[in-house]
Amino acid sequence: MADATKKPRARSGKKIGRIRIGLNVLVQIVLILFLVAMVNSFSFRHYARWDFSRDQKYTLSDKTKRFLDTLKGKMHITVFFSPNTPITADVENLLTEYQYAGKGKIDLEHIDPERNLSRAKELFDKYKVVTDESLLVLDYEGRNKTVKASEMADIDQSGMAIGEGPRVAAFKGEQAITSAMIDLVEGKKKILGYVTGHKEPALTEGTSPITVLKTFIENENIKFQELNLLDLDAIPADVKAVMIVGPQYDFSDREMKLLRDFWDKQGRILLLLDPAAKTPKLRGFLNELGVKVNDDRLMVFLRTGIEELRFVGDSPATKRLGDVRALFLGGTSSLTLEPDRVRAANIRVEPLIQAEKGYFAETDYNTDNQAKFQADAKQNSNVPLTIGAAVEKGGSADQRVQMNSPRLAVVSNATFVQDNAITQDQQGLDFISGSVNWLLSREQLIGIAPKIPKPLTFSLSEEELRRLRWIVLLFMPLVPAVIGTMVWWQRRV
Repeated sequence: MADATKKPRARSGKKIGRIRIGLNVLVQIVLILFLVAMVNSFSFRHYARWDFSRDQKYTLSDKTKRFLDTLKGKMHITVFFSPNTPITADVENLLTEYQYAGKGKIDLEHIDPERNLSRAKELFDKYKVVTDESLLVLDYEGRNKTVKASEMADIDQSGMAIGEGPRVAAFKGEQAITSAMIDLVEGKKKILGYVTGHKEPALTEGTSPITVLKTFIENENIKFQELNLLDLDAIPADVKAVMIVGPQYDFSDREMKLLRDFWDKQGRILLLLDPAAKTPKLRGFLNELGVKVNDDRLMVFLRTGIEELRFVGDSPATKRLGDVRALFLGGTSSLTLEPDRVRAANIRVEPLIQAEKGYFAETDYNTDNQAKFQADAKQNSNVPLTIGAAVEKGGSADQRVQMNSPRLAVVSNATFVQDNAITQDQQGLDFISGSVNWLLSREQLIGIAPKIPKPLTFSLSEEELRRLRWIVLLFMPLVPAVIGTMVWWQRRV
């Protein structure tokens, strides 16, 4: 009887143990699934992206990222790109970066106009699209703008004559897309007055030597307006800043009065001087603001041209270009800054561009005496030579405080902005863009422009080529031969 009662208890105990084990396993599975779901949910909301490519084609510039942070509404982008378009993959990858940087403010809709005909026709009618070219349509708060494929890339079709397809020579997608976004968000374009009448470079298409600069500035929602001060009673109120590039003749007293009145009324001025031009009245105006233009030329012994100048200072115009080197081709004079002399007038002066070590300011720059150049170079005091400066009257030293104060940026070189010079080095464009945006109080748009892809090249000297030849012909075959000999010897022993 006792044995009969013990057996059921034993079976009951085994049954309870199995249930407990089963429950433990079930709980563990649920916990593991919960942890996996939590990790996936967290990683979906908090993740980072890196671009390890050499050209970093899809890495957005700081300017674009800061602009996307200022968006208050949704930006809807409709992609009408055929798979046969050479830059389709580049555009799609770039838009993915926009979507990531936009943090939920960028909506994308991809439509293949060759397959989804009904949807494409519906949107073409809505946005009044009349071209068959691949394009993007950006829609923001009821306003829309198109960006064509031809605006986002330079296509090289020279190989089509020998049976090759078109090749993308330069991808400019970020510049075109960000420019269109700025147009939509800001609405009305900012007006930049371009002073003429003193033999400055023309703006007319086809004859202008500054077409690259003009296009670059206009892509930031800025409109150029030519100003002949002799024909005006005052600089128009809608002109927010004035640009003066390399005048060859001096300003008249009447023109200088208009310029001073504009400055006194919170005017903004970008002045690029040609050091060879005789403009005493214009230079006198700068001297009143604590910037003296010296009658000399920057030189460096045994080099040609002016190069390896660097951006300095805490001004927003160059803060993000700090210690970046750039080319400044052409004649350049030095500037002497006198901040103490104008401090009582509440004027702040600071350097923007300085020469690297090794440059010297030559006052007798017309001589051909090489011995004198060598002697002057040796006497160089290693004091930094300034060629660019920023002037602000009544502004706040705290950049977080925005004030409508007079601002001026001056560079003692007017050649570096011309097409034949500025295409050799994009830092010049970055500086002009930063200066213009600083003058227009658009500090959030100051940044490095998109990078231009460059081919990977190797340059080897004769000695390096000789070493490489020995490595390829002797060392590389010798290594496996030695290893094979060692293996053979071990097996033989």
